[in-house]
Amino acid sequence: MEKIFPALHGKTAIVTGASSGIGLATARLLAENGVRVGLVSRSTKTLEDLSATLPGSRVFPADMTKIPQIRRMVKEVKKYFGRIDILVNNAGQGYDAPVEKIDIRTFRYIYDLNVIGPLVAMQQVIPVMKAQGGGTIINISSGTALMHLPGMSPYLSSKRALAGISLAARQELQADKIVVSVVYPYITLTNFERNTIRAVPVPEGGEEPAGPFPADSAEFVAGIIVGGSVSGEAEIFSHDWMKER
Repeated sequence: MEKIFPALHGKTAIVTGASSGIGLATARLLAENGVRVGLVSRSTKTLEDLSATLPGSRVFPADMTKIPQIRRMVKEVKKYFGRIDILVNNAGQGYDAPVEKIDIRTFRYIYDLNVIGPLVAMQQVIPVMKAQGGGTIINISSGTALMHLPGMSPYLSSKRALAGISLAARQELQADKIVVSVVYPYITLTNFERNTIRAVPVPEGGEEPAGPFPADSAEFVAGIIVGGSVSGEAEIFSHDWMKER
């Protein structure tokens, strides 16, 4: 069923990692609700094809591990649309390795993408939102950030760091009417597992996500994200049972 959020009509949003998975579904749902969407990822052609199907959207290619590109992207979005009401920091990648075998170069790359990139994007949109009188920042963490999973410490620690930054920023920016929220998705049916960097190769046929409950669709998670941009809770969980941590 299509989700309708009248309060979003006419707003402008940035969605990083918009070329696939949760980011793609979120960009589509925002556009369906009358939001002008700045589509961000490294995949320019994929974004151009997507933009052709989303009225009011525009492509802003950027590598979220490159600070100058992030800064340029936000400036270009502001120049083109005139304002930035919503930032969805979704771009990210997994890295699974036991602590003993964590490759420091890969670890730094994951933190650049999953933590530093979102932080820089926040730093760039905050002055814009302050000048406008408010805004919304949604940072996509992970359900793994709520757990201690052997072999997944590189990824889950990055998502826990992002959650910590988000919740601190929420308090810091409250007086400026900038709402910062963190979303914890459950296992989602996307290419995430396939794109995860692993210290140990996964056996053939072992890439399908596994958990105690069926995996969610990207569209389901997008509904959680977009709904959270309206409701403004501090922590947004894909399922209530995830709060029991």
